Amino acid sequence: MAKKIAIKIKLEGPEGYFYTAKKNPRTHTEKIKRRKYNPKTRKHEEFVEKKIK
Repeated sequence: MAKKIAIKIKLEGPEGYFYTAKKNPRTHTEKIKRRKYNPKTRKHEEFVEKKIK
């Protein structure tokens, strides 16, 4: 049986708002970029992957 590896990442956008997500680093080696809703600006904006500290 194959072992699934998922790490937690932080999707951070402008204005300091962030979402958390999971990703498999073996299959997705590049940084994730997603367009998500930012409630501080009330718009959809691009969120970029950062490490959780």
